[in-house]
Amino acid sequence: MNLSEISNGEKAEVIKLEVDDKRLKRHLLDMGLTRGVVVTVKSTAPMGDPMQIMLRDYELCVSKSDLSKVKVKVIK
Repeated sequence: MNLSEISNGEKAEVIKLEVDDKRLKRHLLDMGLTRGVVVTVKSTAPMGDPMQIMLRDYELCVSKSDLSKVKVKVIK
């Protein structure tokens, strides 16, 4: 499952990044989206993009196209 498919309020653990563009991969890693980190989807913008996520005690707004490259497993 991709992080862009997670609903508001759900938690997920990052499994891997499936990014061909090295600059984008470095950018996502720099933002803290690394393997094993737990991410909570806080909200989605009214038009559906971007999504506000919380990880490592801070919040980020990231586009759905970028989050679609982050593979996760939902945590119940």
